[in-house]
Amino acid sequence: MSATIDGPDGKPRCRWCAAAPEFFQYHDTEWGFPVSDDFRLFEKLSLEGFQSGLSWRTILAKRENFRAAFKGFDFNKIARFSARDVDCLLKDEGIVRHRGKIEAVINNAKLARELVKQEGSLAAFIWRFEPDKKAVAKPQTASTSAESIALSKALKKQGWKFVGPTTVYAFMQAMGLINDHVEQCVTRARVERARKQFKPPVK
Repeated sequence: MSATIDGPDGKPRCRWCAAAPEFFQYHDTEWGFPVSDDFRLFEKLSLEGFQSGLSWRTILAKRENFRAAFKGFDFNKIARFSARDVDCLLKDEGIVRHRGKIEAVINNAKLARELVKQEGSLAAFIWRFEPDKKAVAKPQTASTSAESIALSKALKKQGWKFVGPTTVYAFMQAMGLINDHVEQCVTRARVERARKQFKPPVK
């Protein structure tokens, strides 16, 4: 089976885009492009946690509802959520109503706020785990890596929840810590250019 599928413009894209029409836009404009914004990084980690046991299509379809429910994933605001807020979220039909995952986001928001105090930004901490290009596996052949395992362990040690190695690897793929577009994909070169121009944040 080919590793690609033709997009609306007839040019090859990663085959996973075939799973849903809305994936092409996400693939072409977001997936793999490097991100340094703390709230976007926290959003993606949170949504990957919500995806556990579900499909990304389900989460992507509800993403705007998640953003509204979780205050744009501003972890400073989420850290102040109370038990009453949890009850409200459990009644919100626009999101995934899973108490453990909701409470994990609130827990992680508090820890993200502390991490920023220590590291200067969430991004500065996360980008320290960017893999060496020479060590990256062939695109879309792995579900974890030494770096995703290390980042998962580092977050869990601080008390973060729903951040297993597979979840973290998917996060790293999406946020541009690796370029996991297949070689034939037309978006791969665009992502690579963006990565070359990107300066990872430092403390």
